[in-house]
Amino acid sequence: MPKRILQGTVTSDANEQTVTVQVERRFTHPVLKKTIRKSKKYRAHDEKNAFKVGDTVRIIECAPKSKTKRWEVLEA
Repeated sequence: MPKRILQGTVTSDANEQTVTVQVERRFTHPVLKKTIRKSKKYRAHDEKNAFKVGDTVRIIECAPKSKTKRWEVLEA
């Protein structure tokens, strides 16, 4: 099964080697036919602490790095 790749914005870089990325998805509501925005936060591994708050990054699924980290930063 291929690994998922998501794009989002860094909302926190306070932890060492970890960034919090907010990913927003848009879809049409099945009944209301209106565009809905939903967002979810993922904690991603950032080996070199290269990314700061506000950066747009792509993250990829990986094996668990810690209790909450299942993603790593692919690129900016």
